[in-house]
This record gives sequence, C-alpha cells and structure tokens, in this order.
Amino acid sequence: MDFLKRLFTSSILLLVMASFSQCSSVPKLQKEAPISIADVYYQEWIAGVQGGGSGINLFISVSDSDITLETVYFRGEVAKLEVKPSNPNQYIGRFKTEMNQPKDIILSSDPKEEYGNKMPQKKDKFPFELADNECVISYTVNDEIKYFKISNIKNKPVINYPSAGPKQD
Repeated sequence: MDFLKRLFTSSILLLVMASFSQCSSVPKLQKEAPISIADVYYQEWIAGVQGGGSGINLFISVSDSDITLETVYFRGEVAKLEVKPSNPNQYIGRFKTEMNQPKDIILSSDPKEEYGNKMPQKKDKFPFELADNECVISYTVNDEIKYFKISNIKNKPVINYPSAGPKQD
C-alpha cells in the first residue's frame, strides 16, 4: 500500500512538472517595441485570372533602422520580412491565401495518375494568440531572438489585379 501511495504521489508530481514545462515554450513578448514604428497596415490582393493567386501583404514602416526585423506572425501564419527596395524603412510580410490558388491535385481511379500529387502540409502550432488586427514581430539581438506585438493594424482596400499577381517591388 505504501508503494502505491508513493507511485501515485510521484505520478501527480511528474504531471504537474510536465504541465509547467509547456509554459516556457511560448515566446515572451516585450512590453514595448524596440524601434519607432511609423505606420502598420495590411492589404489583401487577388489576381484577375483563375489560379493567379491571392494573398495579404503586411507593411511596416519604421522611423529608424537600429535593428533589422526578421519575421512576422499574423493570422496564424509566419512570413519573412523583406525590406522594400524603394524604401529601406519599410518592411513587407507576404502571406498567400487559399482563394484563387492553382489546383495541382490530380484525382483519378488509377493510382498511377495521382503519383505527382503533393502531400498536404501540416501546420505547426502557432505560438501566439492574436486578434485579426494584431501581429508579432521577431528580431535578433546578441544571438537572442526577441518578440514584440503590434496592435490595431489598419486594413486598406483590396487590390484586384487585372491579369496576374503583384510584382515583387
């Protein structure tokens, strides 16, 4: 009986410790942004041809460029931030959406015809709980990745491209 009591106590202790270890896997957000952010907005776009694609571009304008922003977490997706070539103080995060994407799946009763189909990609667990108008930005300082959140992101009107997706500018 004493053995069962110790086993039960050890199991409960192990369960409590395991539940606390999950808390450390969530990245810690800084209270304030490390740089001055001038403007943040997102804009949806859709190509005018069937299968031409669609997506959301997130624009982040900064006043100074002391640090380099690396990735953005937005609406359950992650994207690398690119510096806009025509404006070195503006970053762009590009997210593809499901609407108007080309269909590359072949369905057939003959399995050999379906050989080239790609397997669906399983999404990793998203590390942040964000509203639709919030994003988290990552950057690195002294080999340490840091994160900060931006709220109240403005939504600009949708761009409908006449014949193809947007050019990378």
